Amino acid sequence: MLSWISKMIKGIVIALGFILPGISGGVLAAILGIYERMIRFLAHPFKQLKEDVLYFLPVAIGMLLGIGLFSYPIEYLLEHYQVYVLWSFAGAIIGTVPSLVKEANRDSERDKIDLIWFWTTFIISGIALYGLNFVVGSLSASFLNFILAGSLLALGILVPGLSPSNLLLILGLYAPMLIGFKSFDLFGTFLPIGIGAVLTLIAFSKFMDYALRVYHSRVYHFIIGIVLSSTLLILLPNTGNPESISYAGLSIVSYVIIAFFFALGIWLGIWMSQLEEKYK
Repeated sequence: MLSWISKMIKGIVIALGFILPGISGGVLAAILGIYERMIRFLAHPFKQLKEDVLYFLPVAIGMLLGIGLFSYPIEYLLEHYQVYVLWSFAGAIIGTVPSLVKEANRDSERDKIDLIWFWTTFIISGIALYGLNFVVGSLSASFLNFILAGSLLALGILVPGLSPSNLLLILGLYAPMLIGFKSFDLFGTFLPIGIGAVLTLIAFSKFMDYALRVYHSRVYHFIIGIVLSSTLLILLPNTGNPESISYAGLSIVSYVIIAFFFALGIWLGIWMSQLEEKYK
């Protein structure tokens, strides 16, 4: 019984990686000591199916509970204190970048190809994500779009350090997702997100395992490029996205508070990265 409760608590903590931009579900899983077993299970699901299912069932239940518990306060804060919350998120993301850079160069020194990967990804993803809202507008809260959201959330589990929630913010799916989570909308939100997550985990777990082993540095420089471009876009007003940040009516005192929360976010990101390094 105590083991089940412990695993449920771990699932509740990992749920933060699904709903907080700047926090990676993969990082939290690594901190809690279940990441490697999770990746082995995803890459080889039938090797010890019964044992793994019994192990991860309470974790999954805890994740569902955590998503429901945390969604309401995050949605409330975004609605009433958007600028401060988004700058805090951005700070947390920036705080994790040094850890990502260190991980990228873990097995080899950075070379010109790595830099090309980074700058190409940063520029192209930035232009594409910023222009996407003008082309298609914010994505609506539909079944198919929530399948996309689930796919992005799954990538945050597969790749420690990658936070997909900032991409959902840019796409306009973040707030609708929180509303669905808060109301425990099983068929309109949880089901399509679950479908997207499961399909992505099945399709890409072996691929990511292979890519990170063979092209470790290239993959991480690609990730860093997307992380930085999407973080920058969170802080830029975008007329094509009604949910984008707005600085209208802010005073000098507000900007001082923004700077404080940005610094606090950076500290949180660094702290999370140090925890990951300690417990990896």
